[in-house]
Amino acid sequence: MGPRRKTVKPCLPSKESPEVTKSDERKDYMNQLSHEVLCHIFRYLPLQDIMCMECLSRKLKEAVTLYLRVVKIVDLCAGRWWEYMPTGFTDSSFLTLLKKMPDIEQLYGLHPRYLERRRVRGHEAFSIPGVLEALQACPNLLGVETSHLELVEAIWTYMPQVHILGKFRNRNGAFPIPPENKLKIPIGAKIQILHLVGVNVPEIPCIPMLRHLYLKWVRLTKPQPFKDFLCISLRTFVMRNCAGPTNSLKYVPLVTGLASARNLEQLELVRVPFLGGLIQHVVEDSWRSGGFRNLHTIVLGACKNALEVDLGYLIITAARRLHEVRIQPSLTKDGVFSALKMAELEFPQFETLHLGYVDEFLLQCKMTNADLVKYGLADVVENPGIITDIGMKAVNEVFSCIKYLLIYNCPHLHNPNNWITDHSRWTRLVDLTLVRCHAVKLESFSQFIELLPSLEFISLDQMFREPPKGCARVGLSAGTGIGVSSALVSNQNSNNENDNHQNNNPNVPNNNPQQANDQNEENEMRQDGQAEEQQIAAEALNEMEEVPQEDGESRNEGPTHSQAVFPMEVDEEQAGPSGLQPAAKATPITVHDSDSEDEEENMGAPGNCIAKNSSQNYSDKEDKIREPGESRQLPVSGKGKTPLRKRCSSSHQMGQLKSSSTEENSCEKGCQVTSEQIKADMKAASDMPEKKKNKDVYPSCGNSPGSVGNSPSCHAAPQSPDFVRTVTSNSGDDRRGSSQSENFEMEYNEDYPRRPLTRARSKLSHVPLVSESEVAKPKPRHAMKRKRTADKSTSTSDPVIEDDHVQVLVLKSKNLVGITLTNCGITDLVLKDCPKMMFIHATRCRVLKHLKVENAPIVNRFDYAQCKKLNMDQVLDQILRMPAERNRIIYLRPMQQVDTLTLEQKIFSGPYPYHICIIHEFSNPPNVRNKVRIRSWMDTIANINQELIKYEFFPEATRSEGDLKKYTKYPWGREIYTLEGVVDGAPYSMITDFPWLRSLRTAEPNSYARYDFEDDERTTIYAPRRKGQLSADICMETIGEEISELRQMKKGVFQRVVAIFIHYCDVNGEPVEDDYI
Repeated sequence: MGPRRKTVKPCLPSKESPEVTKSDERKDYMNQLSHEVLCHIFRYLPLQDIMCMECLSRKLKEAVTLYLRVVKIVDLCAGRWWEYMPTGFTDSSFLTLLKKMPDIEQLYGLHPRYLERRRVRGHEAFSIPGVLEALQACPNLLGVETSHLELVEAIWTYMPQVHILGKFRNRNGAFPIPPENKLKIPIGAKIQILHLVGVNVPEIPCIPMLRHLYLKWVRLTKPQPFKDFLCISLRTFVMRNCAGPTNSLKYVPLVTGLASARNLEQLELVRVPFLGGLIQHVVEDSWRSGGFRNLHTIVLGACKNALEVDLGYLIITAARRLHEVRIQPSLTKDGVFSALKMAELEFPQFETLHLGYVDEFLLQCKMTNADLVKYGLADVVENPGIITDIGMKAVNEVFSCIKYLLIYNCPHLHNPNNWITDHSRWTRLVDLTLVRCHAVKLESFSQFIELLPSLEFISLDQMFREPPKGCARVGLSAGTGIGVSSALVSNQNSNNENDNHQNNNPNVPNNNPQQANDQNEENEMRQDGQAEEQQIAAEALNEMEEVPQEDGESRNEGPTHSQAVFPMEVDEEQAGPSGLQPAAKATPITVHDSDSEDEEENMGAPGNCIAKNSSQNYSDKEDKIREPGESRQLPVSGKGKTPLRKRCSSSHQMGQLKSSSTEENSCEKGCQVTSEQIKADMKAASDMPEKKKNKDVYPSCGNSPGSVGNSPSCHAAPQSPDFVRTVTSNSGDDRRGSSQSENFEMEYNEDYPRRPLTRARSKLSHVPLVSESEVAKPKPRHAMKRKRTADKSTSTSDPVIEDDHVQVLVLKSKNLVGITLTNCGITDLVLKDCPKMMFIHATRCRVLKHLKVENAPIVNRFDYAQCKKLNMDQVLDQILRMPAERNRIIYLRPMQQVDTLTLEQKIFSGPYPYHICIIHEFSNPPNVRNKVRIRSWMDTIANINQELIKYEFFPEATRSEGDLKKYTKYPWGREIYTLEGVVDGAPYSMITDFPWLRSLRTAEPNSYARYDFEDDERTTIYAPRRKGQLSADICMETIGEEISELRQMKKGVFQRVVAIFIHYCDVNGEPVEDDYI
């Protein structure tokens, strides 16, 4: 291609130029084009625009008429098959239009929004008879694309020679199935793709042309709907949740008909009650002639009669081309994969396996099984899959090329690291998703991840859920309902190996697998209502008489003081995430003063009640801030009430009172102390410090209505003659350092059943409050008679206050790209060695608090949404302290009030070598426009800075210790400014030191501006495409003057930027429903 020719405009005298301009404007170039050229142009225009041009001029009208006369393919929806055709048509106008197109062969987009069933004399409307008349006026018509049930049935009846083009899918499908949605499919209907949703169909006949059949919520009304079923060209057959015959024998013609479709590639049967063993026999009869040999996708879900041999025969027959298998829970067994292993087959193309598959409709539907049966669906009750670790070893031995693994609700999986053997390496696994596998051990899972060489994505949903409060006291594993009383366990010898005595035994049947979920959900509901009741009831423990242990229960082991979180040392009877865990020797018994629900309801700063950890410091700065607060002890008042915590919402307190009162009765029945005794104990406990003249020896912390859910409650274990009482003051990590709580610890020579390891326990230091001689003095006993509450409680409703169970997920993987956490019970996420990690998404993780980044240099997207106890300060500090190798965006949706001024001060004054912007978004319901758009321009700012530093020798800014000492006050050495606005009726505010942004926002659009983009400054913070600012080079031309000014002032810029996006729709503590989350 040669050089572009330069065009030079002739210079005319000034007097003639206006006349020439006017003559150019008057010139009609379109009318100068020939009819042939105009018809060629019309091929690229929607039909609606073509018809509009008919009334512009005589020549264009002639061109339109000529074009319609020769056109053969017309699309009434202009390629947008999901939309409706233009409105305004009547029978007469539609007939007139089609008469202008005598050669039309294919009519696409016949999707009328509404059609009358029959004509009404004297009334102009758009009706089915009118459409049929217009179609019959086209002699060469071969096919029509439509989505109207009655129209397609009329075409099949009166114009059987016409094909139904494209994919027929009705648009009015629903469940329960609307009775007016009816379709009768004739034998030999000329259609290739048929998708029916929520339709009443008499039967599925012989349709030789049909290639793809999709039936969802279809009611088959005839007694024998598959009697004539035969679709030899079928490639896809999907039947989901249909209301068909309940007699299993009536599905025999269906399966034999499918076997005759030699090109069948996708087979999905969900809630189809075919006869058990039927598929096995049909496969045996048809595999030699090619039946089911070309399957690449097999899905069996909620087929109540399906047997292992049915699934196994399908898999074996289709081994050569099989890509994906989804297996219902009843077939998710060790035996299936052991049998496939014995077959010694190869699956060269296999990629995706879904174990415990449950259809989305059944997961999301709020109807009970009885309701579904009432509407005609098969009667199926799903139990969880019973596959064990032994079966998972066989999975990879059978499917050695597996890339995507999804496991749903398999409670018998415990140790994923045992899935890896010499013959089962999982070398190609790329994506791992685990949902509701509650018994999987966290430590074993972390080891498994480390051993997967190709893993890139992890998704965890409802995993590692925290044990219900009091679970360890009765020997229960983490909410699974499997376990024994701790009183019985404590009778055993300390050397007895009883960890996971049932969970690891594959021979123990699970009579009620659903119990795992019900137990956990019930305990979670009870916790919320019992927070206040437990605090009040537990005060009785302070003054309880000592219940001497029986000889059989005492194991005289010396106390030990190993309380570090890493490595986690736990008690023999501790309830871990999946059962009883190995024991360390006896640790001091501790009842923490702040239980999980107490922290949860706290409306203060997110860092409250995070004690200092001597063995694992998440950040040096955080510890320096805490130390002064930890040296101060909070005195306990004579009435036994602790000061109220700051920033407590009064409305939230009232809500807590209401929830507590509703659960009061159920709580009292489960507790061993009645409400009358509790009131008497409260009175006695409040008088006790005054009698002893020492308020610190017997502190008892009560609850006032104003402090419900917010005041720590302090508890002591039963007294013993040889105990030593210690106390530490545990400073909360409040922004203003004002929230404090106290931890009381009892050390015993005798070994009582112990609580699980919590963050509070792991951080207790031993500071004696009183001397042993003083403690050994006899204490006055109260004459009041009470029920004896020993530490060997056997009910999870006992008044025991526990902190959150510490569960640390450690990630070490060479290829891991991202992790998604939803409703998980981990408290800490540690990125130990993840060189390729790019994103972290955490949603509704109730106890997730901390993030520790050891080596993850390129992780750049962090989403924390509705994580109730997230320590926002600690997480932000960890992210911003990472080496500035990438731009980073942090999205937060806190569920507690945020002190924005303190947060901004910490961020902008910290040692963080980034330009920072903090965006406060107040839309409710949430608007994601700003969140999504910021990614399109934050990198542009960083690219400008990098260009200036690398090629323009611009000074680079630093944030060294010297800089921090030099800039101690606002603006801390930064050029901070604020941008505010309203997007879709919701305000936002952005505080930032991003350079160039103000100039770019206010600049005039350049020649590269694109107006096909819907955003501008009225709908988002900054819309670079509307300005034409598509690259760093173009932007630098716009801000040249500002660059020169900064160069003269010798002010440097950072190479990288960080955007912190905080959405405030959930700060009242109630999560807002959001489809984008």
